[in-house]
Amino acid sequence: MSDRGYRRPRTLSPLREYLRDTFWFAPTVGLVCSFALWWGVSVLDTEIVTHLKDEHAYEEVGDLIRFADDARTIVTTVSSAMMTFIGVVFSISLVAVQMASGQLTPRVVRIFVRSRISKMTLTVFLATFSFSLLVLTSYESGSDPRRVTSVPILQSMLTLAMVGLSLLLFIAYVSSTLRLMQVGPVVDRITHESLQVLSRMPGGAREELPLGEETARIGYSGRAGVLREVNVARLVRAARRHGVVLRLIPRIGDFVVPGTPFLAVHGGAAPPPRMPRYTISVGVERTAQQDLAFGLRQLSDIALRALSPAVNDPTTAVQCLDRIVQLLAAMVHLPLGAVPYRDGAGAVRLVQNGPEWTDLVDLAFEEIRWCAARSPQVSRRMLAGIDDVVALAPENRKGTLVRHRELLVKAVERTVPDVTEREFALVPDRQGIK
Repeated sequence: MSDRGYRRPRTLSPLREYLRDTFWFAPTVGLVCSFALWWGVSVLDTEIVTHLKDEHAYEEVGDLIRFADDARTIVTTVSSAMMTFIGVVFSISLVAVQMASGQLTPRVVRIFVRSRISKMTLTVFLATFSFSLLVLTSYESGSDPRRVTSVPILQSMLTLAMVGLSLLLFIAYVSSTLRLMQVGPVVDRITHESLQVLSRMPGGAREELPLGEETARIGYSGRAGVLREVNVARLVRAARRHGVVLRLIPRIGDFVVPGTPFLAVHGGAAPPPRMPRYTISVGVERTAQQDLAFGLRQLSDIALRALSPAVNDPTTAVQCLDRIVQLLAAMVHLPLGAVPYRDGAGAVRLVQNGPEWTDLVDLAFEEIRWCAARSPQVSRRMLAGIDDVVALAPENRKGTLVRHRELLVKAVERTVPDVTEREFALVPDRQGIK
């Protein structure tokens, strides 16, 4: 595969990502599990009563009936109030998410949708509601220990336990939602996802490889959307089977439409045109699964919105620059660009285009630089960040950073006429303004 070795995609990875990007799967599974749990526990309740009656322990059966009757009030209250509670909680949460998306970027909604605590909370709430309704159907009208066939004692106790779990998850959910409204946790989450993508990238030097003459091209024939994931292992196997080298034309994060060139074939006849359908994952928006540049895109969007005249929050932009510098420092020594993947015999079978160092630096600084000249806090932080990355970068990667530094200085000189203010705005400072 690659020089460092190829990490095989996880089984059903596109399906896993699709389910993580939806909000219906986990609650649906929770409802099904609540019904299965109720059925299993109701069988146990019936077995307990049957065993006690066989032992002629009618007094113990009476005690169970009295306990279940006392718990019935709580179960009834839970069943009537839980759905209202769910509606109020998630209405407030959606308002909070809407506020966060308006202040930061609409991409933060994706963080909420993919949040495990959000899905777990809704799942447990709905499961508790459905379970309590099912428990109410298990109560018998009679109270004669000799005539009852089942007493929902375990069901009632389990309902109380699920209510307690719901309350604990509610606390965790509120805490998670409040953190989503804060800039720091959001940019930290974005940075963490980007670093995970970096950790999955193949290493080794990116040397120029002779691919041979291009003999054919395969067009894309699926539904239009953003290229989110590529199953490298399948493409390598297909290329080896046909004795060719494949070059992926679009990058991860590109929007592909039917009919556009998708794969370039080198050294032989083209594989079947339908092959791209089962080797890629296409969606409606970008994700961080394999998209190296997506994290920088999100951080840049948040910084730009913070620097807009309507928001005017340079401190948020500085927080984004902190994370941008962190990501660039993590990338500065990594091999970037086209990635060759080899088969088991060591022959190159697939070349996947990726962002170059210049592309990533431009994405990180270009748009922010246009707005940074108006804010001395941002210009000072940006200069300090560029200087820090320059100090880490090898010689062949310093040029792009130096160019952005010079352009920022020129922008400040054009925007700030006063000499004293201009000198202040051009002093590098990792905190912007202390």
